[in-house]
Amino acid sequence: MTLPIKASHSRIYDIFARWSTISYRYAAWVLLTGFLIAVASGIYVSRNLEVNTDTKDMLSEHLPFRVNLKHYEETFPQDIETLLVVLEASTPEQARVAATRLATRLKQDATNFHDVYTPNADDFFARNGLLYASVPELERITDRLAAAQPLIAHIADAPTLPTFASVLTGAVDELRKGRSLELRPVLSGVGATLDARLAGSPRALSWQSLFHGEPQKNTYQEVIVVKPRLDYTELSPAEQSMTALHAAAKDIGITEDGPVRLRITGEVALAEEELNSSLRGMEYAFIITFVMVAVVLYFAMRTPGLIFNVLICLTMGLILTAAFATVAVGHLNLISIAFAVLYIGLGADFAIHFLLRHREVRADGLPATEAIHVSGGEAGAALTACTITNAIGFYAFIPTDYSGVAELGIISGTGMVISLLVTLTIGPALLRYFPKRPPAKSSMKSSVGKVLELSLRWHKLTYAATLAALIVAIAVLPQVRFDYNLLNMKDQQGQAVQAFRKLLGDPDQSPWHGVVLADDRKETERLAQRLAELPEVSKVVTISDFVPTEQEQKFALIEEMALTTGPIMPSAPAPAADEQGSTQQRKALDALRALGEALDRFVAERPDHPDSVTARALRSSLTDLLARLESAGTDDRRRLLNSVEEDLLATLPDALQGLRTVTEATPFGEQDLPASLVDRWRSRTGEYRLAVYPAEDLNDNDALRRFVQAVQQVAPQATGAPFVSLEAGDAVVRAFAHAFLLALVGITAALLILLRSVKYTLLVLIPLLLSSLFTAAFTVLFNVPFNFANIIALPLLLGIGIDSSLHMVHRSLNNEMVSEILIHTSTARAIFYSALTALVDFASLMISSHQGTASIGIMLTVGLTFTLICTLVILPVLLRAPGQGAKA
Repeated sequence: MTLPIKASHSRIYDIFARWSTISYRYAAWVLLTGFLIAVASGIYVSRNLEVNTDTKDMLSEHLPFRVNLKHYEETFPQDIETLLVVLEASTPEQARVAATRLATRLKQDATNFHDVYTPNADDFFARNGLLYASVPELERITDRLAAAQPLIAHIADAPTLPTFASVLTGAVDELRKGRSLELRPVLSGVGATLDARLAGSPRALSWQSLFHGEPQKNTYQEVIVVKPRLDYTELSPAEQSMTALHAAAKDIGITEDGPVRLRITGEVALAEEELNSSLRGMEYAFIITFVMVAVVLYFAMRTPGLIFNVLICLTMGLILTAAFATVAVGHLNLISIAFAVLYIGLGADFAIHFLLRHREVRADGLPATEAIHVSGGEAGAALTACTITNAIGFYAFIPTDYSGVAELGIISGTGMVISLLVTLTIGPALLRYFPKRPPAKSSMKSSVGKVLELSLRWHKLTYAATLAALIVAIAVLPQVRFDYNLLNMKDQQGQAVQAFRKLLGDPDQSPWHGVVLADDRKETERLAQRLAELPEVSKVVTISDFVPTEQEQKFALIEEMALTTGPIMPSAPAPAADEQGSTQQRKALDALRALGEALDRFVAERPDHPDSVTARALRSSLTDLLARLESAGTDDRRRLLNSVEEDLLATLPDALQGLRTVTEATPFGEQDLPASLVDRWRSRTGEYRLAVYPAEDLNDNDALRRFVQAVQQVAPQATGAPFVSLEAGDAVVRAFAHAFLLALVGITAALLILLRSVKYTLLVLIPLLLSSLFTAAFTVLFNVPFNFANIIALPLLLGIGIDSSLHMVHRSLNNEMVSEILIHTSTARAIFYSALTALVDFASLMISSHQGTASIGIMLTVGLTFTLICTLVILPVLLRAPGQGAKA
């Protein structure tokens, strides 16, 4: 059975035996030539190789969802590649003013920004905002402002803490006497504001919320949509624009410890943050990997010269592969950049196999030249078979729709050929100088072999354990899933991710919605009606929704409001408490005490009043404040009073200005909408945009699929983040399924040609298939689903899995070894140490804060562990001939 196999390899054996011998004899010339080629290639790569960070090019542009997305981008280009600038504050006034000022500042910077759009802080909406309220709501606001007008006017005339406390005292007394006043929002708001100041986390009182009779929320936010200028020739395309944005925010007084907080998110910021977190993870991983790989190589080689040989072969092969990538592709994308990781994993495997085989031959006493001839021939034959199968596996990705992985397949497949040539050219040449002395032959079995003997001694147990694990893996296989949510791959502690998730929680501002384009108004109305009827859809927004209904009735109420409130003009702020002296302090303290007494009288006389609970809470807050003031020194008391006055009255001027602005509203139609808004809902070519919002949480993959499929039944041309995410994921899964099927067929055919045996072809494939099943089962049992990142681990697992089992079968056949001897050879040790080198390389990725990178590390570590077990534990048992025992 083995003679045909030997004959089939004789030509390859002779070629590489002679090749290695020539490299060894002319080592100086080979190393000099290799050095010059490496230097020239390195210079060429540094000058010509580009990195394309645009993720849109990862998948074929002919896929339907890419066609829909491209059409949308061309129709509404201002919505693509944007930053969402989120301004958060404790009051709506502060958020709106900050958004207006920052937007004005950014519009002046045409160098860094194409377009700046403020959906809610626009003058149009500031003036006509009340027209979007319902009639009952508008009636309530009008009545409330009419009742509060005298109080507001009094405070606006002298906006000081004593005046405010006095006015509120009078209102509480009127409430006690039986007058109908809606004081609960005021009492509650003032109490919460005082508590926040005393707790050391101050927040301003929102007068806009008081005017509307609404409880003040913890946070308010305004969003600015910014389209930055991107430079894809740089590793960080948006770095300059985002730096300019932060500088503009700082210029207008937005700081981390200020009342307004700046958060930047959106697709551009998320991509920028993802890239930075990936690079940070890689930096830490590189340091850990370097140390751990050095330790593993020491235990594998035991000789500094051989370790140096591995590193030189790896470095030169990596440079030459990068040069090929520059010539053949011209750039690296965010996936094909992983060729370096793939090359380190498989390139080290090639070098370790050759060098350990050479050391084994030298230990048997062969002269140096003859040892090079034998080890070069045997390793060359085995590594050629591995190169062919690996290249087939990688090249199988070329015809898929996943362009990013197709380019990775081109580069890595050719990299395997380069690795073979470098290993058997530079490796023998370096052995001429490192090491000088041949290794001593050891009569002791290696520790790796001793451990592997256990599976042969207990081969029945190994069979039983393998069968049990196989049954479990097959049982859970249908539950393998793919996580389509790109947000789950990113650094969950990143500011852009956290800001984006917060936006997702706001149904009115969530960027996670679908987009449908319609040819005309009639089609828009038809689609909006049909989509709104879907149970998977919560609402549909079109340009028509920006024209309020019942405008005449609402306008009459706004006119009544303007007449009732009158022109309330806030006076200039009074001097700060530290400039007014002790007299003003006494007035403020007396006013606060008087307010406390009024609250006591109200609670005592009207204990069942609906506002009594809120009054008690405010009285408690006042008691704490007065206690703090009375125990404080003069300077601390002055500062605290000044701060309380600022908290209570800072937003009053902006709220009064906003009130005057909304009373200037006029009825309008669609033709009166601002151009900045219309351009985002009706294109210049006449197409209309519909925003379709989901009824379920799309973080659930099943809900995501239901939403996308339901909308596509009505509008097949739908696009947007949920559609792109789902269909891109499906395209990736299809691409890998097709590639693996093609690779499996190609590798099987190659193995049948090389081994000329169905039995031994199956023995090579069984460890690969078992490790694949066990890895898939791991993703289910430990909830580590496949995603857009870790799925690229599969080509490497395919390559190492084929390599390892093929080395074992090839050595078993060509040297006619039984399993009990095979596990003590350099082949078993090389498989173990090369896999261990790759393991420490990839395990270090698990510490990355970037969840996608960490998931790659997890998938590779687990997959390689299963590959190692299947190759060194299960395969020797399968290779064990019937009747073989320990005496063999």
